[in-house]
Order: sequence, then C-alpha cells, then structure tokens
Amino acid sequence: MSVLEKISSAAFIEIENKYGAHNYHPLPVVLSRGKGVYVWDVEGKRYYDFLSAYSAVNQGHCHPDIVEALINQAQTLTLTSRAFHNDRLGIYEKFLCEYFGFDKVLPMNTGAEAVETALKLCRKWAYEVKGIAEHQAQIIVCEGNFHGRTTTIISFSNDENARKNFGPYTEGFIKIPYDDIEALEQALSSTNNIAGFLVEPIQGEAGVYVPADGYLAKAKALCEKHNALFIADEVQTGIARTGKLLAVHHENVQPDILILGKAISGGVYPVSAVLANDNVMHVIKPGQHGSTFGGNPLAAAVAVAALEVVEHENLAENAAYLGNIFREKIGDYIRESGIATLVRGKGLLNAILINDTEESDTAWNICLRLAHYGLLAKPTHGNIIRFAPPLVMTEEQLEDCISIIIKTLKEFEK
Repeated sequence: MSVLEKISSAAFIEIENKYGAHNYHPLPVVLSRGKGVYVWDVEGKRYYDFLSAYSAVNQGHCHPDIVEALINQAQTLTLTSRAFHNDRLGIYEKFLCEYFGFDKVLPMNTGAEAVETALKLCRKWAYEVKGIAEHQAQIIVCEGNFHGRTTTIISFSNDENARKNFGPYTEGFIKIPYDDIEALEQALSSTNNIAGFLVEPIQGEAGVYVPADGYLAKAKALCEKHNALFIADEVQTGIARTGKLLAVHHENVQPDILILGKAISGGVYPVSAVLANDNVMHVIKPGQHGSTFGGNPLAAAVAVAALEVVEHENLAENAAYLGNIFREKIGDYIRESGIATLVRGKGLLNAILINDTEESDTAWNICLRLAHYGLLAKPTHGNIIRFAPPLVMTEEQLEDCISIIIKTLKEFEK
C-alpha cells in the first residue's frame, strides 16, 4: 500500500486547504476512484455521482472506450501545437462538423475559452460582414447567466461574488431578462449595432431554469430578422444531457455559433469547440486567434471516442426517459412536502428548490446528509440543489437514488 493510500480524507482536505487557493467550497468528501455512475472516497465508501463534474462526465466515469482512446493516442503523439499539421486534427474536425451539422470548427480546451472565442468571432463578423462601425458592436446576454469566469465574461455577470474587485469591466454587452422574448425584441430593435445574442438554452448554474416552450425558436427567428448571430452556450446542456443531443434541438433550432465543452471529452481530458458555418467562420485568419493545446491529437482522439459513446449507447434517449421518471416521482413527493417546493429540468439536468432563503444553509446540510446516504450533489444559489447524474445510469439505479433523495428530504421536513 502506498503512502498516499494511507492518508485519510481529513488529511487530504487539510493539505488542500494549506496549499491550494480557496476558490472553491467543496463537500468534505475526498474521491479516489470512479466507474460509471459511481465514485469511491479514500476510505472506500461508494457514492452515486449526481453532479457528473458539472455535466462533464455524461458518459460515466472512466468509460473504457474513451480511456482506451486516450491511452492509445498518448502513447503515439500528444501535442504538436498548430505550427504543424497532425494526423488526428482534420479527422476530428470533419467528424465534429458532420456530427453537429456545421461547416467549420475552431478547437479550444475549456468552456470559458470557447465562450471567449465565440464572442471574438461574433464581433469580428459584425465588423467585417454586418458592417458595424469598429468598437461599436453590442452583444445581448441574459441576466442570471453563467458562461465562465474570465474578465470579459464576469463583466456581464449578475453574480457580484464573481465580479466584485475584479474590474474594470469589459464593455459591449446588453443584459436582458432570461426567457423574455419581448425584452429581446426590444434590445434588437434599439440599435443597429447588435452583433449577436448569447444564451444558455437552460440556465444551469442559475438553478436549472428552463425557458418557456418556443422561447429559443422565437429568439432565433428574431436574430435572423435583425441580422444578429444566435450563439448557443451548450457547454453544460449539450452532449445528450437534456434528452436531445443539444438542448436547442428540443425546438429544432440550429445556432449560428455553437459552443461546446465539458462532456465533449467525457470528462477525460479538457476539450472545447466553437462551431459555425463558413459565412461566419471565414472571418478568422491566421494569427488572429488560437491556442497551443487547442486541437491537439490527444484531445481529438478523446473527443471522437466520447461522441461515439453518446451515439452508440443512446444516451440522449436514456436521459429523456430517466428524466421524466425523476421529475414525476420527485414531483409526487414535493406536492406533500414542506421542505421542497419545486422540481424542474429537462432530461437528466434537474434541480429541486428548497423551502428556505438563499442565505440559509439548509440545502448545504441536505447535501451533507445525501452524502451520508451515498449520493453526491451540490447546492447552487444557496437554496437550490442540482441533480445531474451520468447518462449511463440505469432505471434501477435511478429508483435507488430517488429513494435516497426522498428519504433525506423527509428528515428535513418542517
């Protein structure tokens, strides 16, 4: 047994607290192994993972096909930079474009990088194609959004915890209420300088807010009417999470710019991508955007394997089926509950609203109790608990998890 295997969870947490920046507040669980829907802590206790690394592990932990692709490629060629061609990138780009129905892809590494890429692409298109005067382009965003934590992205965030003391902020953004088609139409009509509309099809970090039926289709139509790009941030909602390959597919919407990350790699290696058609992507020329690791052979091999798993194992269909069961059974309980007031979501991206204030610690304490019973979930915005298990979950496993959740909530009934 190695020295590391002898260290307790408490000791690992103490090391992190001493040497790591305190930019997260994790549950007091130290994980050392994962397989499928399960993770194990250093003491050997097994848990259902109901967060899936914020939906990065849709294909389940350590999926053998994805891990095999990683190992095989890692033993051959890992990185060339984009100074040279490699034998994986073009194959990956063709696969991705055909998989999602676009002409071109710009490969990156993380979700926030992909959002930044989409913003730059949108602005450049606005100046060189739409004809907006330089430095005047505006991009519409939604209140309550979460697109990452770079300086530009927090500039249009409503989360003061993410914004305070990180200014000055980047200009060029108009904030409107989410799921408000009239506000979008007004913003698009207010000036000729609108370059695009950036939106999450479902606001995940905000608490799994699902817009009204028809919102996305109407928003896309308005963008077309006003010659503005519809930019879908599907970093969290994409790759089968909501019961469709993309969440916008629930309304048969094809974005002008599609942002992908997280589960495009199955959680094995950081991969993100921005897809668009030639009429948009052609504005990017050599030297105007890039990344040393973007499109590296390892990422390319992993992403192809990860997306093949989604298709071959019918993960979108499984998410749709299990999500309906989850919301129905949790909803039945909530109708008689005093601790929970609402369950909402699509597919296997769901949330429960706890009957307490955002400042309370009730949701946190519920998550601690869930962990005690072998299920890991995390609060968002204080009084909302997000539930997003790997999409490889079976109906039997889901039923077990529903029982754990209901049993735990009953312990907190007022």
